[in-house]
Amino acid sequence: MFLSTHLTVGGGMPLANCTTPANGNEREQVIPLLDKVKLKTLKRGRPRKLIKVLAADKGYDSKQKRADLRKRGIRPQIPKRVWKTKKNRGRPIKISVPRFQQERCFAWYQRKYRRLVVGWERQKVYFDAFIDLATIHIWINKILLVG
Repeated sequence: MFLSTHLTVGGGMPLANCTTPANGNEREQVIPLLDKVKLKTLKRGRPRKLIKVLAADKGYDSKQKRADLRKRGIRPQIPKRVWKTKKNRGRPIKISVPRFQQERCFAWYQRKYRRLVVGWERQKVYFDAFIDLATIHIWINKILLVG
């Protein structure tokens, strides 16, 4: 069984995918996912990054990830993990993370591509290939319906 981590645009359209074993750490896949996304321009030089803000859930909260994202010029929008024994001191921080956009991408995969949900694939290569095909299919449908 595999777990798939997705990087999506604000509208829920997938940009990059990364697959880990079911017992793997998804938190370690954030930086490789960001490295997969490049913006092609006609200018010479290294490709510019497209991402300015990264929204994630509480599972991705760590000081190291926040520092890595800030070093890349990305503003992390990750809610803090709150421990029950720790008292909230000071002014409460209100950060709303738009999780529904990521969940919309998961819903598209679950509704249209049952093979990815059931997990019939035994090898990671085949699972990655089907996720890439599903991502391409979602983008083609978006372009044809809108454009």
